[in-house]
Amino acid sequence: MPWEEGKPLTWDVTVVCPLADSYVATAARVAHSAAEEAAARKSAKYTDIQTNYMFQPIAVESLGPINVSGFAFLSKLGCKLSTQSGDERETSFLFQRLNAILFHASFVKEAEE
Repeated sequence: MPWEEGKPLTWDVTVVCPLADSYVATAARVAHSAAEEAAARKSAKYTDIQTNYMFQPIAVESLGPINVSGFAFLSKLGCKLSTQSGDERETSFLFQRLNAILFHASFVKEAEE
């Protein structure tokens, strides 16, 4: 299914911790900088495919923020879902599901002895 400009969509989701040594200095000064940095790295990694595909990096910080273009994409996706379903709450539901997945994934199950 074409997403935009007749190109199929390819996306890459990554979760980063702004408290990691590699991010903490900039994260302390600029909100969502860890997410923006991770998204920029993903875009650079997938430069070659962007002629045939629309590439969308989604970088989520473990403390909540999402990169700007990822947030815009998810908001647009929510609007498209609302158009299809007729329910204006689809964008809210999408972000709630995303938060639930990230929250659930943050717990590590201890190995059984």
